[in-house]
Amino acid sequence: MGDPRKQRRKYEKPQHPWKSERITQENELCKKYGLKNKREIWKAKSTVGRFRQQARKLLGSSGEEAEKERKELLDKLNRLGIIETKSMEDVLGLFVENLLERRVQTMVYRKGLANTIKQARQLVIHGHIFAGDNVVNVPGYIVPKDEEDKLGIDDKMKVVDVEERKRRKEVSKA
Repeated sequence: MGDPRKQRRKYEKPQHPWKSERITQENELCKKYGLKNKREIWKAKSTVGRFRQQARKLLGSSGEEAEKERKELLDKLNRLGIIETKSMEDVLGLFVENLLERRVQTMVYRKGLANTIKQARQLVIHGHIFAGDNVVNVPGYIVPKDEEDKLGIDDKMKVVDVEERKRRKEVSKA
């Protein structure tokens, strides 16, 4: 057993640190989803891997308990909005992008509450984003399907788009 005061790692590092193909893929994901570092990709990859591993184990087993666990896994993935179908084979087809699309940082950007993905991360970290009545200040928070519509920005916060900023600049120069 480990020390209860120390948290365990929630991800696995790549086995070989200098594979150029993997590095370029991770760099593209970091840019696309506005991630701070590769560790966030590794966490998502490990989470998807655990879902897929559980699905493989459940596909190979039979019985009443296995059927109950299958239903629980599919319900959890449906509730999180990661997958919409009711088949275990679709769980095996999950990718890291499926999970990264459900992060609050990505959802804020996709809903148009922020101009850039990096600005979305900043808004989340500074506590300007709400999911219902709760403040969300963790960019890696996976937004469940039922909270997706309740996602909003603080009323005091006003995000000015790029066109508006240019117009204001021109008006101040004149």
